Amino acid sequence: MTKVVILGFGNLATHLYRAFTSCEQIQLVQVFNRSIQKIEHLKNEIDITCNLAELKDADIYIISSADDVISLLSNTLNSKDKLVVHTSGSVPLEALSKHKRSGVFYPLQTFSKEKNVAFNAIPICIETKNESDFKLLHLLASEISKEVFRINSEQRKSLHLAAVFVNNFTNHLYHISSEICKDNDIPFDILRPLLIETAEKTKFLTPKDAQTGPARRNDTATINGHLEQLKTEQQKEIYSILSNAIKSTYTK
Repeated sequence: MTKVVILGFGNLATHLYRAFTSCEQIQLVQVFNRSIQKIEHLKNEIDITCNLAELKDADIYIISSADDVISLLSNTLNSKDKLVVHTSGSVPLEALSKHKRSGVFYPLQTFSKEKNVAFNAIPICIETKNESDFKLLHLLASEISKEVFRINSEQRKSLHLAAVFVNNFTNHLYHISSEICKDNDIPFDILRPLLIETAEKTKFLTPKDAQTGPARRNDTATINGHLEQLKTEQQKEIYSILSNAIKSTYTK
């Protein structure tokens, strides 16, 4: 059985907590958070602390904090030669250089505390300083997910960048769409089948082959009409940049 301590309790850590406590082969022994109030609700389920000096012994210490806190937390953590990992997509493994045994445990998904996820389908990207620790981290990842990948720090930086485009930027476009619908008394739900089909098509087609719409067919009249409909300069700029990018991609 693998003993784990989680340090930090944001969106991802909340889901890791649920995944680990549901797995018989993982013993989550403690949760640390700088603000004890944010984890008070766990005190009847597991040991909690806001004091690094009170950390319990574990096989793996998982730093699941904001990116700009990882190095600071790592440097104040006495790992006692145990494996220390972080969960960031953009922070390199070297951020944990203080520790002889270090790694990265990066679940590639968008996490919100209010929305449950099926963790066994989430890709987990792992990296370790020592090859001997790779097996331990792979074992931990495999207990909660069927999708485990060896990804180094440079690859992970690129993967995180790609994820920002496919998730964060796309979600902002959903927000703009919802505002357009709201302003015109249209239920956003009408767009959900289109949203789902757009994602589903990438299982069978490359994103380039799946592209449709006025910019793809260089329909200038429709594009100009859309620009006239948009109410803010920022929305018009976003629409124009994306339309021009699509047109340039398919210009022969």
